[in-house]
Amino acid sequence: MNKEIYLEEYPKHKNMRENVKRDKNRLHFHMMPPTGWMNDPNGLCQFHGINHIYFQYTPFLAGWGTKLWGHYTTKDWIHYEEEEPFLFPDTKWDRDGVYSGSAIVKEDGIHFFYTGNVKLYDKEYDYIMNGREQNTMHLFSPDGKNITYKEMVMTNDDYPSNMSKHVRDPKVYEKDGTYYMIQGGRDEKDRGCALLFQSTNLKNWKWYDTIYPEKTFGYMWECPDLFEIDGQQIMTCCPQGVEQKGYDYQNVYQCGYFPVNFDLVNRKYEFGTFVEFDKGFDIYATQTFQDEQGRRILIGWMGIPDAEYDNDATVSYDWIHALTMPRELSFKDGKLLQKPLKEMQELRKNEFHCALSEFTQWEPEDSCFELHIDFEEKAEKVEKVEIVEIIEKERGQQSRSMKLQLREDVILSLEEGILRLNMGKSGRGRKERAAKVEKLRNLTIFSDTSAIEIFINDGETVMTTRVYSENLKQKVTFLSKENTGSVTGYELGSFIVHHHEEV
Repeated sequence: MNKEIYLEEYPKHKNMRENVKRDKNRLHFHMMPPTGWMNDPNGLCQFHGINHIYFQYTPFLAGWGTKLWGHYTTKDWIHYEEEEPFLFPDTKWDRDGVYSGSAIVKEDGIHFFYTGNVKLYDKEYDYIMNGREQNTMHLFSPDGKNITYKEMVMTNDDYPSNMSKHVRDPKVYEKDGTYYMIQGGRDEKDRGCALLFQSTNLKNWKWYDTIYPEKTFGYMWECPDLFEIDGQQIMTCCPQGVEQKGYDYQNVYQCGYFPVNFDLVNRKYEFGTFVEFDKGFDIYATQTFQDEQGRRILIGWMGIPDAEYDNDATVSYDWIHALTMPRELSFKDGKLLQKPLKEMQELRKNEFHCALSEFTQWEPEDSCFELHIDFEEKAEKVEKVEIVEIIEKERGQQSRSMKLQLREDVILSLEEGILRLNMGKSGRGRKERAAKVEKLRNLTIFSDTSAIEIFINDGETVMTTRVYSENLKQKVTFLSKENTGSVTGYELGSFIVHHHEEV
């Protein structure tokens, strides 16, 4: 679909734009597609004070299809502009989709790199070792909205000969006057890896090295990223083909980071232990960028490919999927911490506060709220904390130890150092995720209409999930006989999005 076809089709889909407005599951403070399908965040950057959030987008179909790049802009992370789609599959190098990529900001504009997808149909292919072109594309924009030129800079022939036809998701950065591009790959022996390329001018690229961990870790790496934060080098990626190990790697595909020590000059690469960004059900394809304040900001797709659970509750309303809240990263005591951007505080409305040991009931206006639970340090060990709405219908009473109603069938509990997130019918197939938590110090929970993000111990661990409740008007209640601490809650408002009804 090129831009001309998009503009021709757009007026024919007014019914889709009206239909999405009818869905109670439309999110209040998460980015969603205006209509249709959304997945990976792409090209994240800030240019002249404006944050650009691009994303994989199928505007006229709430399902998998040929991808464009959708586009939102914001100056403050509260007020958003829905821009025209930025990037279209309009050349022979990207005819089957403009896949994921990144941006690098220069003084005169923004350079973008992405994977141009081409599938061959002239005979039978396995589309792993053959039948697919994964072209690395480059384009320049003076403002993040208009494209000056677009060009192909690498084809399959420019990648190492031992690679499969799965090389994609370029992320570009500059170090010591040299540009580096990292891409995810799958080699012919089904080993996931990262490929490094070098350039002096952003146009001419040469393969530099292929990076493997000491032990094979999955058959494919997607969406790699490489950056330094608080003195620590971090390589992020989404490995596919990693088997579950205890409470690790519970999702079908993973999303996380390696603390690394990469000596690019001497081609020496040391990997630390892989750590998942999120222990919940719904996160993948994270990307980071550094804003003009120097903050390292992460956004992920609030979904995951090939999961056994679904998000089909919204499909009849002509949309599906969303992005996580933007998260600020920091590295402390050997751990990468995630916290919601401070700008999210601007959404706060009516405040609620109580002692953790008291029984208190809170009825927020709707399901959109922020909640903080702090456990005082003098409590050496939290043996058991249950966050659950337990309704004893026969007795007409509620029995609690320490209770929070997130959803009527959503339970978060900590017992013997294991934090469990259990979901019922509203999970649409999501059942349980668990994480080891040595000592529970605090929880920060953001509840939206159809999403929950839980930050544990200042963001050492995070759990993200979609949730589809029949009733969005629910009580929040607390009771604790064993623990001391405090509870603070806020009702939350909504992002303000200016939608372009006419292009």
